[in-house]
Amino acid sequence: MSNTFILAIETSCDETAIAILCSSKKGLEILTNQVSSQVKLHAKWGGVVPNLAAREHLKNFPKLLKMALVEAKITPSQLDAISVTSGPGLIPALLVGVNYAKTLSYLWEKPLIGIHHIEGHIYANFISGISNFEFLISNENEKSRIKNIKKNAASIIENCEFLPQAYPVGEKIENSDTIFPVLALVVSGGHTQLVLMKDHLKYEIIGQTVDDAVGEAFDKVARILGIGYPGGPAVARCAQNFQFPISNFQTNSNDQISNDKKKSDDRLLMTDDKKLNLENNEKYNVKFPRPMLNKHGFNFSFSGLKTAVLYETKKNPALLKDKRYIAEVCHEFQQACIDVLVSKTIKAAKLYNPRTILLAGGVSANTELRAQLGDAIAEFIPATLYKIPDISLTGDNAAMIGAAAAFHWQSISDAQKTKALNGWKTLQPDANLKMK
Repeated sequence: MSNTFILAIETSCDETAIAILCSSKKGLEILTNQVSSQVKLHAKWGGVVPNLAAREHLKNFPKLLKMALVEAKITPSQLDAISVTSGPGLIPALLVGVNYAKTLSYLWEKPLIGIHHIEGHIYANFISGISNFEFLISNENEKSRIKNIKKNAASIIENCEFLPQAYPVGEKIENSDTIFPVLALVVSGGHTQLVLMKDHLKYEIIGQTVDDAVGEAFDKVARILGIGYPGGPAVARCAQNFQFPISNFQTNSNDQISNDKKKSDDRLLMTDDKKLNLENNEKYNVKFPRPMLNKHGFNFSFSGLKTAVLYETKKNPALLKDKRYIAEVCHEFQQACIDVLVSKTIKAAKLYNPRTILLAGGVSANTELRAQLGDAIAEFIPATLYKIPDISLTGDNAAMIGAAAAFHWQSISDAQKTKALNGWKTLQPDANLKMK
């Protein structure tokens, strides 16, 4: 198998991203992963403005493309294929990425592969070593630099660059029997889904939100509380100020996860000082519902939870100046979301018996969700593998799109690869693209 070079493009929302990957017998190597974020630009609006995002993509793309080719030390003639997020997302933003990809495909005479955005998020887990392989980093200096990058990965860095790393994919798609079936919990600003995968590139959505996505709910709650944008990190930071959060679960007779008994047990183990601090910290007694927790099936709903936060703050508007109150609201809201997400995932896993559970999407960066889902898996289904993406790959990036494209490229025939040369004629962005 000769080296295969894939250029990947991601512009579904407010990140302009370009990556170049090399697939070989040694695995899948990320030669460059360029990301330009627009968070600061959109923060004053309290959310992403689609047309403004598209204009920024137009401005950023040529610069990022040049940077990517230079860092990867690749010429266009060396590329084997171009991949791009074709949906879902904001249509003005998608149009920029897809049209650039189509133009490059035509000019450079390269096959074009459209990738579903959520598929990319799922395959971010495969980049981070789902087959239990370590990063192939050649020297201590690079290890140190990677460590520093990861330490600061939660921060938004303009035009950030990630160093070359090698991740095994192999000449063929192998070891499927060791990880499949896979159950992926996808949590982002636009999606909340439980996706069952019986093999690579085979998807069945067994549950999804019926209204707001969990990431969207985080953004709206942050806006209600006036704590900044993006809402996910803002709510999580405020929630950390809530002392002695109880995050351990147990299941009741109906396999529904609850922390009520654990909370009472932990109180018994606390010192008198901790009990007093906890009681003072809970002085507002903020309680929110766990939407659809007892509903049959695996669908989600977060619109009502967001509304509950709104009603709570309207009831006590003066308390919005109290940091302790804000911390308690954020903690209770975040915990309500996590309780539902973890409960539904565990219930789905008990029904479908996956070998592996993956966490994917922007909200997968939430440390409490990562930890509590892992705790629940260890307690209730300990034989199930648990994989989470590297924190630097939880947000939108092109490396994840390239990773998904690499698996597509391996799976299609030579005739299909030839047909993809005309992809520039047919590929269209789709804001509501369904994952097949």
